[in-house]
Amino acid sequence: MVFSSLEFLFLFLPITLLLYYAVPKKYLKWRNVVLLITSLIFYGWGEPIYVFLMIATITVDYICGYYIDKYLDTNPGKAKRVLITAVVINLSILGFFKYYDFLVSNLRRIPGLEGLPLLNLSLPIGISFYTFQALSYVIDVYRRDAKVQKNIATFGAYVTLFPQLIAGPIVRYKDVDKMLRKRDENIPLFASGVRTFLAGFAKKILLANVAGEIWNAQAAIPLDQRTVAGAWLGLICYAFQIYFDFSGYSDMAIGLGKMIGFKFLENFNYPYIARSITDFWRRWHMSLSTWFREYVYFPLGGSRCSTIVNIRNLLVVWFLTGLWHGASWNYVLWGLYYFVLLVIEKQLLQKFLSKLPAFFQHFYTLFFILFGWLLFVFEDLSAGMKYLGNMFGVGTVASFTQIDIYNIVRLLPFIAVCVIASTPLPKRLFYRLYEKYTWVRALAYTAGVLVFVLGLSYLVDSFYNPFLYFRF
Repeated sequence: MVFSSLEFLFLFLPITLLLYYAVPKKYLKWRNVVLLITSLIFYGWGEPIYVFLMIATITVDYICGYYIDKYLDTNPGKAKRVLITAVVINLSILGFFKYYDFLVSNLRRIPGLEGLPLLNLSLPIGISFYTFQALSYVIDVYRRDAKVQKNIATFGAYVTLFPQLIAGPIVRYKDVDKMLRKRDENIPLFASGVRTFLAGFAKKILLANVAGEIWNAQAAIPLDQRTVAGAWLGLICYAFQIYFDFSGYSDMAIGLGKMIGFKFLENFNYPYIARSITDFWRRWHMSLSTWFREYVYFPLGGSRCSTIVNIRNLLVVWFLTGLWHGASWNYVLWGLYYFVLLVIEKQLLQKFLSKLPAFFQHFYTLFFILFGWLLFVFEDLSAGMKYLGNMFGVGTVASFTQIDIYNIVRLLPFIAVCVIASTPLPKRLFYRLYEKYTWVRALAYTAGVLVFVLGLSYLVDSFYNPFLYFRF
């Protein structure tokens, strides 16, 4: 079930909110029970069998958290062994389901290992996200960054919380520990949640889906019929699709969280206005970057070490970042691509870049981001390299055709909207006018209804409604 589906909007969400608010506010633990049950139903909607895997994850990490807390003062060594056990179990489950076939398919290329069996298991939706959340709990308890959760239903509600269960943002336990124990649901927060949800809904349905259809149309053109202009147009639209798709989902998740009293941290901060690759990764998928920084990069020594050790730390983080996104070599190369760019930038280009005019900083950053998306989108690396060649005239029929000119002119308003929506300008302008003029508030409510109706019309009329990050 996805947030932009009719069954979610008109069945699951109304029933969940009704059940949640039917429980008196003073019985917060029972509200958490409602969240646990409804979240398990939400997760099991498409693949019921994996609900049992989710319950097993909750049970293991709840028990490990309990014993880490129990032994932390009296027997730190034992507490550490429990932590290691939890980490090994969680990563083993993730590794088995996500990477077993990838590993075996590569081992089968070695003479004598051709007979290793492939399992062809379906990937549990959102396993990369909820595994990292479960790990953050045991690590935060071990570090004393959060209190142990003694109510298993409340802990289960944290792991399964439906707004961010299957595609993030990744919520660290210490960030919601207090909210699980006490939160202030109120009308202004609920209204803010509705606005945030609708903004994400508009991004997803009206921008990401349209951009995705343009990308798919260009990518489907046979290699020997593609043009340079068409190749560039397609990749630019994919860049818009993945941003508005994922940031739209994150906005919807944050909005839904507000509706039930949770204040999740932002996951995107207008990454396409970045002036460097370093800046881009401070703005893109911030919950994942924060997770790797706190639980991998800093424990390895971070940047407070020699240059060689720092480069090693970055290599580990970016190799894992790429691998986290998928069991395919293109994702690994995508992670290593950013590792190389960041090392070059930090060691050689930082001072030079800071002296360039802002336009050139943006151009440099967006140029390399685009080629990063080329690595990201093509699991078939040879197809990706051929598409790259098309962008520079290799194997194309022409630089552009009359059809390209027609498409570009026709799509210019849409691309202009995407460009503007990728900046903080619309949000800043909206809130400035919203706070100053009463009529803007009335207009905002009307616009929200129109966006919702337009989105529904698109959903009814179109079969194209993927969420790209579900497969991660």
